Amino acid sequence: MAQFDRAHTDNLLTYLAASPTPYHAVAEAAALLDKGGFRQLSETAAWDAQPGGQYVIRGGALVAWYLPEDAEPSRPFRIIGSHTDSPNLRVKPVPDAGMLGWRQVAVEVYGGPLYNSWLDRDLGLAGRLALRDGSERLVRVDRPLLRVPQLAIHLDRGVNGDGVKLNPQIHLTPVWGLGEPGEGELIEFVAQELGIAADDVLGWDLMMHDVVPPAYLGRDRELIAAPRLDNLMSVHASVTALLAAVEAGIDDGPIPMLAAMDHEENGSVSTTGAAGPFLESVLERIVEARGGGVDARARAYAGSVMASSDLAHAVHPNYPEKHDSGHRPLANGGPVLKVNVNQRYATDGATRAVWARACEAADVPWQTFVSRNDQPCGTTIGPIASSRLGIATFDVGVPALSMHSIRELCGADDPWRLTAALAAFLRLN
Repeated sequence: MAQFDRAHTDNLLTYLAASPTPYHAVAEAAALLDKGGFRQLSETAAWDAQPGGQYVIRGGALVAWYLPEDAEPSRPFRIIGSHTDSPNLRVKPVPDAGMLGWRQVAVEVYGGPLYNSWLDRDLGLAGRLALRDGSERLVRVDRPLLRVPQLAIHLDRGVNGDGVKLNPQIHLTPVWGLGEPGEGELIEFVAQELGIAADDVLGWDLMMHDVVPPAYLGRDRELIAAPRLDNLMSVHASVTALLAAVEAGIDDGPIPMLAAMDHEENGSVSTTGAAGPFLESVLERIVEARGGGVDARARAYAGSVMASSDLAHAVHPNYPEKHDSGHRPLANGGPVLKVNVNQRYATDGATRAVWARACEAADVPWQTFVSRNDQPCGTTIGPIASSRLGIATFDVGVPALSMHSIRELCGADDPWRLTAALAAFLRLN
C-alpha cells in the first residue's frame, strides 16, 4: 500500500482556512494553478489551441485543463468534478435588522445546513462585493463578528429530551452588537474593512463562516475537524491531482481536467452550476479551438470519463442502524465509491471498473457506500453533469461524519489517498 502524505493534509487545512466562500475557494485554487504554470483564459476572448495548462473562472466556479502537444480534436477527457459551495447563512439584500436593543444581520439559509450546528459559534463574514466601476473585490473578516445565540435551557426545559426546534426565519438571525440597527451599516462596515467607500458598493454576495481554524483531532491526530470539507476537500484534491498528473506526464493520454462548480447544495441550477452551460461550453471550445466540430466533440465525449468527487458518509458509531450492514465505510479506510441504482449517484459497473483501475495504479485501498433501501439517498453533481454531457461518470469521496454541520470530521489520511487515486485516474487511457 502507498504511504500517505501528511503534508498533503497540512496543505488541505491551509486551503480550507483561506476559503470561507466559493469565490475564495476559486481564487485559492487559481493561485495553486498559477504556481504550477497554468494560465488564465477569459470567456470573452478567443481561445487558441496552445498546449499546456489553462483555466477559466466564472463567479464561484473554475474549470482547468492541460492540453497535450498535438492533441487531435477528438481526444477524450478525464474530468474530476466537484463543487465549491457549502451550506451556510447568507446575508439578505436588506441586511440591517434587530430588536429590543440588539443589532442583528438578516440572513437567508443556503442549502441544507444542520441548523443547530450554527448556534453559539463565533462567526466571521466573507464574500465578494460588486463595485460601481464594474470590478469585484473579495472580502474576508476572520475575527469573531456575529453569533446565533441559543435559548437558555432555563427557558426551554424540554430541549434535551425533545430536541432543538428552530424556525430558520426567526431563530437563526445572528447578533453583532447592541443598539438600534442603522440603515446601510453592515455594508459600510464591510467597505471599511477593504478601505473603500460604501457608496461604491452596488452589490454583494456575503456569507458567514466559523472562525475556528481547521485542526487535527484525537490522541494520535488521526482525524481532522474542519468547516467546508463538503466539498472543498474534493476541490483541493482535484487541483492537486491535476498538477501531479501533469508533472508525471500525460502527452499521449486523454486531456486531464477539473471542474469545480458552484450551487451544488441547492440543485446546481445556475450559470455556474453543473446543470448550467459552463462546463459544456468550455469542453466545446476546447474541441473547436483545435478545429473540431460536432463529430469530433461527440467522439471525444464518448471516450471520456468523469469522477464526481464529493464527501461520503462514514459509518457513525452512535447510529450504526442508519447504514446498510454490508456497506459501512471507515475513516482512514480509503476513499469511497458511491453507488445508487436509482441514479442519485452516477456509478455503474463499467465506471466502477475505471475507479478500481485507478486505485490499483495508485496502490490505494477503497471502500463502497450504498444507502439502506429505507433511507433516502443524497446526490451530487455526478448524475447532473453526466446526463447533460453524456459522459460516463462515477461518484467517489472521503468518508466523514457530521456532513452539513458547520464543522465536519474525517480521517487525516484519506484526503491524500483520494488525491492519489484521482491523479492516477487522470492518466488512465
